[in-house]
Amino acid sequence: MRGAFVLLALLALATAARAQDPGVSVRPFDQKQGGSPNVHMLGHVVTHPGAWKAADIEIEQDPGRPYVYVSGFVNFDTQIYDIRDPAHPKKLLDWTIENPELHRGIGAMDGKYFKINGRYYYAQSFQFMQGSPDADLGAVIFDVTGLPDPSTVKVVARIRYPQSPGGFHNTFAYKHSDGRVLYFATVNQPKALVYDLGKIVSGADSSTWLIGEVPNPTPFRQIGAGGYHDFYVGYDPATHQDKFYGAGLGGYSVWDVTHPEAPKQLFTITGLGLDIAHTFTPSPDGHYAVTETEYQYTPLRIWDLSPAQQGKTQNLDLPISAWTADWRDLSHNHEVRWPYVFVSAYEDGLQVFDLTDPKHPKTVGHYFTCGCEHEHGFGGTPDNGWQSTTSVEQGAFGVDVRNSDGLVVLSDMRSGLWVFRVDGFKGWNGHDHGMPNISSVQDYDHGPDGAPKTTASATGTGAGASRR
Repeated sequence: MRGAFVLLALLALATAARAQDPGVSVRPFDQKQGGSPNVHMLGHVVTHPGAWKAADIEIEQDPGRPYVYVSGFVNFDTQIYDIRDPAHPKKLLDWTIENPELHRGIGAMDGKYFKINGRYYYAQSFQFMQGSPDADLGAVIFDVTGLPDPSTVKVVARIRYPQSPGGFHNTFAYKHSDGRVLYFATVNQPKALVYDLGKIVSGADSSTWLIGEVPNPTPFRQIGAGGYHDFYVGYDPATHQDKFYGAGLGGYSVWDVTHPEAPKQLFTITGLGLDIAHTFTPSPDGHYAVTETEYQYTPLRIWDLSPAQQGKTQNLDLPISAWTADWRDLSHNHEVRWPYVFVSAYEDGLQVFDLTDPKHPKTVGHYFTCGCEHEHGFGGTPDNGWQSTTSVEQGAFGVDVRNSDGLVVLSDMRSGLWVFRVDGFKGWNGHDHGMPNISSVQDYDHGPDGAPKTTASATGTGAGASRR
């Protein structure tokens, strides 16, 4: 059995190796500056004076609302920028948790904007250690409708989860096919939480906010609580299902969350090297997926999900290809705008690759943003400034794309906010590529592409929604 197991491992690695972008010779670390001719840096803001500048980033999608939200990471704040002039981002607001000097933890991690009943909101997730103030705080919800006037921004709710202190590491705001706007959140337990944002912003009793839980069927508890790290939620027009794509300790899993109060497991991706599953993003039609595992030297893996989506298997374990910017490093988060994948690649900055041929990914552009010393990334504790001499987890942390015009924004842990344009990429609509118009971007006015239209309740919760 052991011999067969090793053979399968070698076959899996060979499959990935054959499909990697051959690229060019890896460049010396001290020469990682500038970018390819087709990627244009429009603007850059150093968001904080200390060693660590930012975690994730979010851009609003409505053309008339040119606002970018930067999660301040260990600075315990969220910053809002107006980028109507991309070359000169203007900071509108810097909101910091109360009594920051008393707090310990990695702070402001992930942010998502959403829209309900014509009003715009922003949810900032936080993570604070046990023994610190707000250890049970998961997220702070702001009403940001009145931007660009910062005086109109108000805190409307705080989501707390005292059952498992430590906050929300990652979140996803989703316009469900039933009309509700839902908020999926990671937690230090082997599951993801599902909140009804309509109830939260309408002032409903907090005991009604949490409406569902998505279990992690592959809880690898040796290095944590066995929970999810990240996820993507999207509508599948072919099956008329809302689907949850979860990356957690132990592997990846896909769930039917058409009824989020009672999720149904569909299939998993598990196998060698997948224990620290980090990010899982499908193509608009759910045929392919890009996944990340959070350890040095690992590439992004490309999967053909069709056999599992069609019910022919309940587990996948062999990717069809892989991509990496530099085998010595690690790529972090990504956004899929088929056939392009925009990657916040830690020490390798912004990377863009093309999946037109999923078995042969091709790098099409890059821009280095970190300017950092290799393997001196995030680690340690608050007492040593979170510094490490072995980690590559530094540099480009988050990336987002504005679909209306193709503007790309990126957050770098070491250098702050960046704004880019890529030649030939002037916006994205899935229909232009023979795909459903589905990505991480939500259509809060009309709901998912291909879903039956709904009439939501007055609070935006979708309760009692009728299909028409």
